[in-house]
Amino acid sequence: MSARYSIVILFALFLGCKPKPVYENPHVLIQTKYGEIELELYPKKAPKTVAAFLSYVDSGFYFNSGFYRALNMENQPSNAPKTELIQGGIWKTNYKKAVSIKGIPHESTKETGILHTEGVISLARAAPGTAGTEFFIVIGNQPGLDFGGENCEDRQGYAAFGKVVKGLNLVFKISGQKLNGQYLWPQVDIYNIVRH
Repeated sequence: MSARYSIVILFALFLGCKPKPVYENPHVLIQTKYGEIELELYPKKAPKTVAAFLSYVDSGFYFNSGFYRALNMENQPSNAPKTELIQGGIWKTNYKKAVSIKGIPHESTKETGILHTEGVISLARAAPGTAGTEFFIVIGNQPGLDFGGENCEDRQGYAAFGKVVKGLNLVFKISGQKLNGQYLWPQVDIYNIVRH
């Protein structure tokens, strides 16, 4: 084999090897039946929330999970503050695991500075400090979900921790699927959530 031929083969192999991207912040892929939604997470701003979410990702909690809820302007009580979002996690597919998770200390938007603007991912919760595996992605800007906002009776808001950087069109697509009240019918499958 000539040296020139060997160089051509090595060059072709080099071009065929796509290096893994290097990011300043961790990225994850939500792998859905419609494609991938890529998120950038902000561990410097929301360290406890990001650490917990990544531990669930790394433990495979989101394998065969789903988006199961969507809020829009038509499916909320007329006298309540409105918001638009899609919600997912393991609540429908692995309820026992979901309720067994110890709550994450609440990192409010006042602490983190991550506001609920379009494409931001945040943790669902009841009282502050009860958030676990369930998350939502907001559609449009939703200041009512921030600290002091009217969408939380306790005015503590929700713990935002990242943002969609690719695949926002899929968030819109999921939100437009058939609903039974506030619940997607059927749910939109999440095959897995993995680091990118």
